[in-house]
Amino acid sequence: MTTEPTRPAKPHRVVIVGAGFGGLEATFGLAGAPVAITLVDRRNHHLFQPLLYQVATASLATSEIAWPIRYLLRDRPEVTTLFATVSGVDAQAKRVLLDDGDAIPYDTLVLATGARHAYFGHDEWEPFAPGLKTLEDATTLRRRILVAFERAERETDPERRAALLTFVIVGAGPTGVELAGTIAELAHDTLAPDFRNIDTHKARVVLIEAGPRVLAGFADDLSAYAQRSLQSLGVEVVLGKAVTECSADGVVYGSERLQAKTLIWAAGVRASPAAEWLSVAADRAGRLQVEPDLSVPGHPDIFAVGDTVVIAGPDGKPVPGIAPAAKQQGRYVADLIKARLRGGTCPPFRYKHAGSLAQIGKRKAVIDFGTLKLRGAIAWWIWGIAHIYFLIGLRNRLSVSLSWLWVYMRDQRAARLITQGSSKVVS
Repeated sequence: MTTEPTRPAKPHRVVIVGAGFGGLEATFGLAGAPVAITLVDRRNHHLFQPLLYQVATASLATSEIAWPIRYLLRDRPEVTTLFATVSGVDAQAKRVLLDDGDAIPYDTLVLATGARHAYFGHDEWEPFAPGLKTLEDATTLRRRILVAFERAERETDPERRAALLTFVIVGAGPTGVELAGTIAELAHDTLAPDFRNIDTHKARVVLIEAGPRVLAGFADDLSAYAQRSLQSLGVEVVLGKAVTECSADGVVYGSERLQAKTLIWAAGVRASPAAEWLSVAADRAGRLQVEPDLSVPGHPDIFAVGDTVVIAGPDGKPVPGIAPAAKQQGRYVADLIKARLRGGTCPPFRYKHAGSLAQIGKRKAVIDFGTLKLRGAIAWWIWGIAHIYFLIGLRNRLSVSLSWLWVYMRDQRAARLITQGSSKVVS
């Protein structure tokens, strides 16, 4: 009597939506597990978002902070990468729905779909005040900033020239502060020798914040230092006044109207529609309210990580929407999936805060480690070392280091290219 050979069990199907910090960390964490992974993203690259503002301000090139997803996973045969857009989830049939009508079956689903801009009910402001979440956003902002100087060079009307040389950033969180400081340095240092008809030192950079201080998530003394540093760079800081209008002509805040041709939105984000896909509870920002193990309530086979979710940290406050948090969550979900496949489990997710960092300008930064707070040049060097460390690949680390050294030594930004447009195009 012969027995048929035992057929190998089918690998557990894991679908990960989003190749940001959380999704990619989950993919890396599942290496060696008996799983077949499908990673879906509507872009073909992983983006190092903390340095996105440096592309927008011509300090870095796009290729220095983004990597093709397929390249990063080229040695992982169990991972299939799909360039596609997710339109929904059929949780009952356990399928991820794509906008072209296809569907991807899963045994376990990880949603790492990130966040988008939030205009607090005024989505009509977006064409006039774009945000900064993608490479396309960064190159759009870079084009608007550089074209503003080019148009000012040819403008003879003093009022129109002043509007072209006025740059408004709405929102004084880390992104807003970093943008404001870098645009001021770009105008006052880098571009000053390049123009003949305008004095770029007269460019106005205005940072508007509805709250009482900049960098609200940092300690009071670091916030005060950041404000003083911005003002020393020539940035006008407006606090306690909410923006009530954005248009092609400028911005209205409080009772004041400011004529400006370049507006940048850094005031808020809204989570992806993942909560809508699953018809589950979300907070005011659209973030999924997950269980302690990061699973979606009522769906133990679906996890959500990163900016898609809201969960309390050890101090009772929501875990911040920053890259280290997303990476910790992605790593945790990978460990939990592996434990479940072995018939085990994991303790609830516990966030470990690694510190908050923000660059204000050259040789100016703030770092809040909780018990240890740093500011000034030493914080700037630590900020730079930390960001270079977390970049992927030696080539990128060297390239970014050399770009920063060139900015540091010569005040020159080599990525001052106006793309996706011509002399006739502003937006």
